[in-house]
Amino acid sequence: MATATKWVIDPAHSVVEFKVKHLVISTVTGKFKKFEGSLEAASDDFDGAKASFSLDVDSIDTNVADRDAHLKSDDFFAADRFPNIVFEGTLSKKGSDDYVLTGNLTMRDVTKEVSLEVEHGGIMVDGYGQTKAGFEIEGKVNRKEFGLQWDMVTEAGGVVVSDQVKLSLNIQLLKV
Repeated sequence: MATATKWVIDPAHSVVEFKVKHLVISTVTGKFKKFEGSLEAASDDFDGAKASFSLDVDSIDTNVADRDAHLKSDDFFAADRFPNIVFEGTLSKKGSDDYVLTGNLTMRDVTKEVSLEVEHGGIMVDGYGQTKAGFEIEGKVNRKEFGLQWDMVTEAGGVVVSDQVKLSLNIQLLKV
């Protein structure tokens, strides 16, 4: 059996974003500034690779300090009690550059299986002789399934924050 090659996230060339509808008429975009992860793959096609990922909830940034504080509160992430969001899963090849990343996502001590769509951008050696691999990862989760229950209804009967959250990760990995 082949020895697995380990790849780690290069945070300087990666981004973890989310989008959620506000008042059903516009979208709020946010990101997490601190995260880490790795991939262990038996081959450079990454089929069957094991993924591990963790992000620091306290690093959330929506460009509005008051909203960030609210998201860190018990109404949403409860960052003081649940400081990390964690994912453990497996990458499965669907097509030439298309994969599905399936595994357990844990937020607020609630774990659910999720599947995310992945596009592999390729492998390249950078100017420093380091081997890098690029991936774009997208999917949706229902925030309420993970205990993010805060809700408010407008006078007109509309919801303030959608239950569905779009995830978008652009990840560059470094072969170690």
